[in-house]
Amino acid sequence: MKVPVLDLKAEYAELRGEILPALERVCQNSSFVLGEEVEAFEREFADYCETRHCVAVSSGTAALHLGLLALGVQADHEVITSPNTFLATAEAITYCGAVPVFVDIDPATGNLDPKLIERAITPRTRAILPIHLYGRPADMDPIREIAARHNLRVLEDAAQAHGARYRGRRVGGIGHAGAFSFYPTKNLGAYGEGGALTTDDDQIAKFVRAARSHGQTARYEHEFVGYCYRMQGFQAAVLRIKLRHLYAWTARRQEIARVYRRLLANARIEMPIDDPHDECVYHQFIIYAHNRNAVPAQLAAREIETVVHYPKPVHLQPAYSSLGYPPGTFPRVERACETVLSLPGHPGLTAEQIDYVANSVREVVGEK
Repeated sequence: MKVPVLDLKAEYAELRGEILPALERVCQNSSFVLGEEVEAFEREFADYCETRHCVAVSSGTAALHLGLLALGVQADHEVITSPNTFLATAEAITYCGAVPVFVDIDPATGNLDPKLIERAITPRTRAILPIHLYGRPADMDPIREIAARHNLRVLEDAAQAHGARYRGRRVGGIGHAGAFSFYPTKNLGAYGEGGALTTDDDQIAKFVRAARSHGQTARYEHEFVGYCYRMQGFQAAVLRIKLRHLYAWTARRQEIARVYRRLLANARIEMPIDDPHDECVYHQFIIYAHNRNAVPAQLAAREIETVVHYPKPVHLQPAYSSLGYPPGTFPRVERACETVLSLPGHPGLTAEQIDYVANSVREVVGEK
């Protein structure tokens, strides 16, 4: 039985009757960059995130970059974050001329450990950048309390967490701003690149709207040097269609996760802990397998696709070797990267496929 990690072709087949008319509408209106579709998506996604503003941009990386700039991050500043992430989180800090300062994770969640943040703060620290990894909310209350005590800003990396809730609040509206990615593989994915910055702050939204379009505040009026980070009309049209389905897709991901947790309870693996006060949206359903190097090949032999998110932490990537973090600096992150494995968890999975994956995992790793 073939079980893919993600099946975008099947998703398109399901949505084709809605997608094609939306793309035709963009062509008829010739609103290819920004325009009516983007404006409508911004309103709809702001409502979904329960924030005052959404500013659509060209990618999640662009959202992180502009979000940091809007929070005042500049050259020689430091931004505290986790190395348990995709490289773009750190890259956005570097784009500002600032330095990423890493702290280790809470092994129960895979997210930034708030208890380790204050020891990393220096006079150069400007912001904290928590990541809602795999769709699981970071522990935002203590992070916000630390930020308030030290007059720091908080940008949420919500690239994988569309719709997740922390203590009842949607992520992206808990810090000063939130950055989302709409890369095609995300829970809410475009048909290309796309991203958004959400915020309740009028001035942050105003800055990002100008910065995404060459610093332009009115036609041919450029207040500062900005960027070409605008969203395309086609992407907004697709995202508007998919946003209508996101509630059902998220509920299905959560149901799949509950089934996996039940069926894998006695397997020789570990799973992240979900806080009952929060709502994870399971961008990835991950396990930690002590013999991870052997498991993917054995599952592949059974036609079960798996992916490793992420095999090497950012502090050990050649791109950031100049920061001088040797192996062993962040042991929790490094252990997670050595053992993490993403199982199929997309909404299109059947009950038979879920059972097949769980049974196969138990047979491959053994039981406790």
